[in-house]
Amino acid sequence: MDDKEVQHFNLEDIIKEFGDDPKPEASEQPEPAAEDVEDVKIYDPEAEKPQPKTENPAPADENTATRILPQISDPAEETTVSEETVRLDHIPEAVGTVRNARHIDDEDEPYIPPQPEEKTEPYSEEWEPEYEQPISEYVPSQPIPFPSRSRMRDLKKKLVAGPERLYYKLSEEGKGRLQLAILINFVVLALTAAGTILFDRGIIGENRLQLVVFIQFFCMLFAALMGSGQLVEGFADLLKQRFSLNTLLLFSFLLCCVDGVMGLRERRISCCAAFSLQITMSLLNTYLVRNTKLGELDTMRKATRLDSLVTVDDYLDGSKGVLRGEGQVEDFMDNFDQPSKLEKTVSVYAIVVCALSVGIGITAGCLHGLSTGIQVAAVSTLAAVPATMHIFLSRPKAVLERKLHDVGAVLCGWQGVEGLSGKVAFPISHRDLFPSGTVKLNGVKFYGSRQPDQVIAYAAALIGIDNGVLAPLFTELLDNRNGKHYNAERLTAYEGGGIGATVNGEQVLAGSPAFLRNRGVEVPENLRPKHVICVAVEGEFSGLFAITYEKDRLAAAGITSICGYRGVKPVLVGGRFGLNEKFIHDKFGVNTKRIHFADPETRVALAKKKPEEDAPAMALITGKGVTPFVYAATGARTLKSATKLGLIIHMIGGILGLAMMIVLAYLGATHLLVPVNMFLYQLVWLVPGLLITEWTRTI
Repeated sequence: MDDKEVQHFNLEDIIKEFGDDPKPEASEQPEPAAEDVEDVKIYDPEAEKPQPKTENPAPADENTATRILPQISDPAEETTVSEETVRLDHIPEAVGTVRNARHIDDEDEPYIPPQPEEKTEPYSEEWEPEYEQPISEYVPSQPIPFPSRSRMRDLKKKLVAGPERLYYKLSEEGKGRLQLAILINFVVLALTAAGTILFDRGIIGENRLQLVVFIQFFCMLFAALMGSGQLVEGFADLLKQRFSLNTLLLFSFLLCCVDGVMGLRERRISCCAAFSLQITMSLLNTYLVRNTKLGELDTMRKATRLDSLVTVDDYLDGSKGVLRGEGQVEDFMDNFDQPSKLEKTVSVYAIVVCALSVGIGITAGCLHGLSTGIQVAAVSTLAAVPATMHIFLSRPKAVLERKLHDVGAVLCGWQGVEGLSGKVAFPISHRDLFPSGTVKLNGVKFYGSRQPDQVIAYAAALIGIDNGVLAPLFTELLDNRNGKHYNAERLTAYEGGGIGATVNGEQVLAGSPAFLRNRGVEVPENLRPKHVICVAVEGEFSGLFAITYEKDRLAAAGITSICGYRGVKPVLVGGRFGLNEKFIHDKFGVNTKRIHFADPETRVALAKKKPEEDAPAMALITGKGVTPFVYAATGARTLKSATKLGLIIHMIGGILGLAMMIVLAYLGATHLLVPVNMFLYQLVWLVPGLLITEWTRTI
C-alpha cells in the first residue's frame, strides 16, 4: 500500500465528485441486461483507468440526477488509491447485500425489499384446548347514553328559570332564625313543664305562688313571641278563607291568654306548658317543610339528566305498571306547592274542632261560670290537637327526601305519591341488576375441531341477538380479535335458561353445562369456574367462557328494597338468557318468590312497552341505576301509608280529648282540668306520633 494518505468523503462530496463527470450520450449508454441486474460486482480499480478531468465539464441536469451504485471494497485489503477514486469505508454493510438493482433512471416506484413469506402450519384436528392469557378480567367499554346538546341546553334553561331561581329565593329566607326559635322554645317548654309539675306536687309555697303563676304566663307569651310567624300565618290563612292548624293555634293562644289573666287573679296556672309544646311543634313543622323544599330544589338544579317514573294501566295481568320515560321540569314545578288531600282533611278537622271547643266552653260557662267556660274552651282546643299532629305530614316527607336526595330522585308533589300507590308491577332488566363494569370475562377455553375465532363469532351472534347483559361483553371481545360478525336467526329460548339460534347455517346453543347436557351435548365434568357460558355448534361442545358477576352496592340496595316491599311486584324483563331465580337468590340474598319470572317471550314483550309521551310523571330521576327509581316508588307508597295512618291516629287522639272535655264540662270537674294532666295527655300521644313519622326511614 502506498504512503499516500487515504481520503474520506461525506455524501455531498461524493455527489459533487460523480456529478462532475460528463454524462454519456444516450446512444452510447448500453441497456443493462436482465440477468446482469441480479448481483453487483466488486469494483476493481486496476480494471479500468480513471478518466481525466475536463476543464469545462458539462453541468449536471437538475431534473435527472445521475445515481451510481457504489462498489464496496474490503477495508482490510491493500489497494492503491488514486486521487480520482473514492473509498467508501463507512457505507453500511447492508448496501452490499442488495439483491435487486434497478435502472438508474427508474424513479417511479420506491424500492421495497422482498419480505420472507410467513410459514403457517395447517390446523390440526388434535388441537389441545387451553386458556388464552390475554383475556383476563376483561371489561368491555360500554357506551354511556348522553342526551343531545339541544336537549341539555333546553333542560339547563328550564332548571335555571325554575328550580334554581326558587332555590336561591328560599335560601335567602334562611333557616337560622327558625332553628334559634325552636331551641329557645324547647328551653321555655322545659321551664313551663317544671313549674307545672312543681305546682301540681304542692312544692311551691303560698308566698311564691303568685310569682310562679306570673312566670308561667310570661313564658307562654315569650313562646308565642318566638312563634309569632306561625300565629301570623294562621291569621293570614283566615283572611284567605282557609282554616289551618296554625289558625286553630291562634284561637288557642287567645283563649290561653284570657285564661292566664284569670289565673293570675285566681292564683292558678293555666295550660302554658301544653301551649308551648304546640307552638314548638308548629315551628318544627315550618322548618321541616322549608328544609324539604330546599332539598328537592337542590336535587333538581344539579341535574345533568332527567328521567321520569310513569304509571300505565294494564301492564301485567291487569295490574298497574311503573315505567321509565323522559322527564320534564314542568312535571315538578306544576305540583311543587300543590296541597294534598290530607291537608284539606286537616283543615276541615280544624274547623270542626274550633267550633266544638267554643261550643263546649259556652256550655261549661253557662253551667259553671265564665271562668270555667274559658278554661274549658282553652283546654279543649289543646286536647283536640295532639302536638305531633303539626308534623305528621312534614316529618315523614323530610326523612324520605334525605334518602331520595342521596340517590338523585324527587317526587312530583302529592300527585306522584298518590299515583304510585296501590299494587304496581315494577320492571327490572338485566342491566339494572348488573350495571356497566360489573360483568367481566375471566377466560376462554375452546374444545373440539372449531377454530377459536369462529366459536367466538358464533357466540357473539347468538348472545348479541338476545340483547342481555352479556351482549356487549361478547361483541367487544369479537371486535378486539378482528373477528367476523354473523347474524343469528330463529332465536329460541329453552327451559333451563339456555338459548339457541341458527348462525351461518349452523345450529348454535349457549347455556349452562347442565343445559347442554340435557340437550345431548357431551360436556366435561368438574368445570372449575363457578359461572360459565358453554357454547355448542352442531351438537359439538366448542367453547367455555368464564364470567364474573360483581355485586353493585346501589343495585343491591335497590333489588333488596323492592323485594322486601309488599305493594310493589318486581318483574324481570328483557333478555331471555343469563339470569334465573337461583342465581339472583345466591347473588343478592333476596326472596326471589317476590319476583315475577315470566316466560321468555313475555319478558321481551314487557321490555318493549313504553309510556305515552303526554303521561304525567310521578317522580323525576337525576341519578343513575335502578335504585333511584326503586326508592321513588317504594318511598312514595311508604310516605302515603305513614301520613294516612298518622292522620288517623292523631284524629283519634283529638276526638278522645274532646269527648273527655265534654264529660268534664258537663260535670263541672274543674279539679281534673289541671295543666299537668293536659301536658301528660300531650306527651302520651307524642310517642305514637313520632314513631309513625319514622316509617319512611326504611324504604
